Amino acid sequence: MTDIEAIRQALEPVAGKRAAAPKLAEGRVSLILDVTGLDSDRRALLEADIRRTLKALPGVEEVRIAQTSEKQGRRLVAVGSGKGGVGKSTLAANLAVALRRGGRKVGLIDADIYGPSQPRLMAAEGRRPKAEGQKLIPVPTDFGVPMLSMGQLVKPGQAVAWRGPMAGNALAQLIDADWGEIDLLIVDLPPGTGDVQLSMIQKHKPVGAVIISTPQDLALIDATRAIDLFNQSNVPIIGIVENMAGYACPHCGEISDPFGSGGAEAAAQAMGHPFLGRVPLDIAIRRASDAGHPPAALDGIEGDVFREIAERLGGWLDRPAA
Repeated sequence: MTDIEAIRQALEPVAGKRAAAPKLAEGRVSLILDVTGLDSDRRALLEADIRRTLKALPGVEEVRIAQTSEKQGRRLVAVGSGKGGVGKSTLAANLAVALRRGGRKVGLIDADIYGPSQPRLMAAEGRRPKAEGQKLIPVPTDFGVPMLSMGQLVKPGQAVAWRGPMAGNALAQLIDADWGEIDLLIVDLPPGTGDVQLSMIQKHKPVGAVIISTPQDLALIDATRAIDLFNQSNVPIIGIVENMAGYACPHCGEISDPFGSGGAEAAAQAMGHPFLGRVPLDIAIRRASDAGHPPAALDGIEGDVFREIAERLGGWLDRPAA
C-alpha cells in the first residue's frame, strides 16, 4: 500500500514545490496546490498530471486537490544588451507577441528613451497614448500587446536630449502606467549600462533579464558587461540569445557566418547561464520588422525561432518557487 512518503516522492517531479501538505485517509489523497502565476489552462494541466500520477499509486482511489494562489504583482522581464545594433528591440517585440499568442497577458515597454523603435516594429506609429489622472493609458496594437514608448510621445525624428534623471522619470511613467489586467511586461532597455538601466533595475526590480548578443567577440565583451550589471543588482539572468547567427544564401542555400558562429552559446556555457536560442541573419525577418509585422505574429518559419525562445522564457517564469 502507498504511504505519505511515497506520495511526496511521486509529486516531486510533477509539481515541484507547488504541492503541499498531502494527506492520506482510506484511499483518499488530499493536497493543496499553489497555482500562483499559472493561467487557467496550465492550472488544469498541472492538476490533471497530479491526479494521473497519484491514481497510479497502489491503494489510491480518490484524489482531492484544493487550488490556491497568492496575489502576484506585475512582473517585469528586461531585454538588454551591452551595445546597440544587435537586434534587441526586434527580439523584445517578438517575445512579447509570442508570449501573447501563448495565452499570457503581456505588455511591451520601449525603455530606449533616446532611440525608440518599438512603434515601427509594432505598427503603432502615430498612435499617441491618452492619460487619466497621472497615469498613461497604453496604446493597443494589432497583435494584442499594449505598449508604451517615448516614440509615441515626441514628434517623429525629434531628438530626446535629456539628462539621466529626466530619462529615469520618463521610464517610471511608462512602467507605472495603467496596464489594467496585464501581469507581465517585456521591457526593451537601451543598450549599455547607464542611468536608465540603473533606474529601472533599482526602482522596478525586474524578475529576470534576457541578454542578446551577436556571435562576434566585440559584442560578447559588451554583453558580458550587461550581465555583470544585472548580477551586481541581484537580477537573475534568464538566458542569452544569439542573433545574426548564420546567413543562408537565397541563391545557392549555402550557410555563411559573417559575424561568427556559436560565440554567445559558448559564452553562456562559460558563465553558467542558459542559452535560449539563436536567430538567423534573415532578410525576411528584417523586411517583416521594418513593415511592422513581427514574425512571431505569423505562422511561418521566421517566427518559429522567436516562439521557441518565448517558450523557454515562459518555462522559466512558470518554474516552481524555490
